[in-house]
Amino acid sequence: MDTRVQTIVPPNDSVISPERLLSSQREEMADIIRRHCPTDGITPTAIPGLQLVRGTSTSAPNCAVTSSFFAMMAQGAKRIQVGDDTYDYDTRHYLISSVDLPIFSRLTRASILEPYLGFGLGLDPLKIEELSAAMPKNRLLEPVDRGIGVGRLSPAILDSALRLARLLDTPADIPVLAPIIERELLYRLLSGELGSRLRQAVASGSHSHQIVRTIAALKTRLAEAVSIDDLADLANMSKSSLHHHFKALTGMTPLQYQKQLRLHEARRLLLADDGDAASAAHRVGYESPSQFSREYRRMFGAPPRKDIALVRQSEGE
Repeated sequence: MDTRVQTIVPPNDSVISPERLLSSQREEMADIIRRHCPTDGITPTAIPGLQLVRGTSTSAPNCAVTSSFFAMMAQGAKRIQVGDDTYDYDTRHYLISSVDLPIFSRLTRASILEPYLGFGLGLDPLKIEELSAAMPKNRLLEPVDRGIGVGRLSPAILDSALRLARLLDTPADIPVLAPIIERELLYRLLSGELGSRLRQAVASGSHSHQIVRTIAALKTRLAEAVSIDDLADLANMSKSSLHHHFKALTGMTPLQYQKQLRLHEARRLLLADDGDAASAAHRVGYESPSQFSREYRRMFGAPPRKDIALVRQSEGE
């Protein structure tokens, strides 16, 4: 007769599946964003570089020239277009950009009852470089095709972002704790599937780093006629190599990138004041107002005056 006693192990409720953990984290993040970003638009916070976003409409696209950033959402979905490339992400994913890029974005899931709730943090290249140097096992630079990408959101990344957001409820803790938690979040991103994009952009001598320097020159000399020879010399590359690596990182040629920078800046100027299109065109380097108007319409879908009127109308709704 078998006298062994069978022991039944009770279920361990303390073990939470990654999906349940992510769901719980998202719910808490959504609650924080609702409280600190109660109206549509972008809300800067007391934490340097951290912005919260709320949106209830999917109708109006936005355009901007972004710096390096990390973005995720607690509710909704979004589409970003860079050149001819499209990036879709939702609450299960995050997006990072390691380079300044002119982008178009549109909320693809948002409503009054369930608004888009987003979290965005600017990434400091100096902090990335310092932290990357302290991670020798990650110093091997994998080839990358774009400076922007979408990755699968992990509980570790979301936990770091959530603890950073929690500090908004205890502002006295921000000066001491925010830099510590931000460093942990950067570490999680560098260790994650998109980390190579961040490491490439700050690694001295890498092709990505050389292109980043070229982009900085294009931004500071926006209204100047910069030649490909000048840019190739700055990047210490041949013209063919510059073209290849620039397009690999940004999805655009240097001249296409410069054109988009100029048109984005002209649109910003027109929205910021009531100046005329010819003045805005001249300020960003166009000599021909008619050429400016044609290229503006091709990019934004309407001539300058009509486009600005439509944007202001949508903002007033």
